[in-house]
Amino acid sequence: MTTLRIAGGQVLRPDMTVERADVLIDQDDGTILAVGDVADADETLDASDGLVIPGLVNAHCHAAMTLLRGYADDKPLDSWLREDVWPVEAALTPEDVRAGTELGMLEMIKSGTTGFADMYFEVDEVAEAVEEAGLRARIGHGVVTIGKDEEVAREDFETSLAIAEEFDGAADGRITTAVMPHSLTTVGEEYLDDYISRTRDLGVPLHYHANETRDEVAPIVEERGKRPLEYAREKGMTGESDFVAHGVHVNTTEIDLLAETGTGVIHCPASNMKLASGMAPVQAMLDAGVTVGLGTDGAASNNDLDMFGEMRDAAMLGKLAANDASAVAAESVVEMATRGSATALGFDSGRIEEGANADLAVIDLSSAHLVPHHDLVSHLAYAARGSDVKHTICDGTVLMADREPLTLDEKSVTENAEKRAKELAERATE
Repeated sequence: MTTLRIAGGQVLRPDMTVERADVLIDQDDGTILAVGDVADADETLDASDGLVIPGLVNAHCHAAMTLLRGYADDKPLDSWLREDVWPVEAALTPEDVRAGTELGMLEMIKSGTTGFADMYFEVDEVAEAVEEAGLRARIGHGVVTIGKDEEVAREDFETSLAIAEEFDGAADGRITTAVMPHSLTTVGEEYLDDYISRTRDLGVPLHYHANETRDEVAPIVEERGKRPLEYAREKGMTGESDFVAHGVHVNTTEIDLLAETGTGVIHCPASNMKLASGMAPVQAMLDAGVTVGLGTDGAASNNDLDMFGEMRDAAMLGKLAANDASAVAAESVVEMATRGSATALGFDSGRIEEGANADLAVIDLSSAHLVPHHDLVSHLAYAARGSDVKHTICDGTVLMADREPLTLDEKSVTENAEKRAKELAERATE
């Protein structure tokens, strides 16, 4: 057994208290062995003047969309997708997806994110990139059937099922999968009827966008006389392993449904604000016992993958939505970005305790904007930045030490992404 000691720092415990302690990691199986006084280890990572936290989990993103960062801004969701995003995505090559995914993972590693959920295309490229970068991920092929003939639409769903089966458990278990219909309005009912049961037979979760905008809710209510998540439950799409993105326009009936079925909700506040999608009733969901995680969405609608910024946005927006300054408090958003997201994705991460996955980040507390140290949990929610992350560890492997990425070549990744993004934009406008 090879051991790693994270030494000399303070540690955020599962109850949101902070104590001075070391963390001992078994690097062979990627788990935490002990938290406390650790005498010796094969290797030591210095956490002096630092706070050791669970690695952040970005529970809903489209990592390769980093190539579209700044490509199309300041438009509502429907026209943004139809006029800008979907046309340029049609010009994507597998190599583009690989480059964009690597850029996204570099950004996540540098900002303390150790796990993420990714809905996109060319998932074999995504899987290979994840394996090499060392992160933990639940990945899947996004399915859209609108505007497609039946043969192409069915082929899209077959691809999602095949990808989910092929890559589940890859990268020594760091990669898990899900079947990912894009949304309840972009996938036809006949395809849901045929393919959801096959997903259940496969034994993987479902992940899809739900109730993101009023325009997604209204057609289902008008056509079916029921709320979108009631429709989803009718189709067998709500369960303890399933998780939906956004959940902005949910009513009390749907909140209760989410709590009863154990379906997770991934809150994406920055994207929701930028696209003017609305304010999710996060505090109401938390009060009802819904599992709420946090995600950045894609970098085209955020425009970054920094989960610290997402925590701050979630807290601020949550207070406005509830008209209550005590709503979505600091502890709640830190919980959402760690244990909440990990639970929704089925990761044994998001907490620092014996037996959990050794997915961790170390925050440098010496910067001026993190002084004084009255309340470090408050600092995580309101003051910390991704650039404050000193070390990032996933599955017991050090992915970044002293701000230097170790599994990705930063210069190569950024230069390749810049080149491919420019070429992509040129192809899309030809």
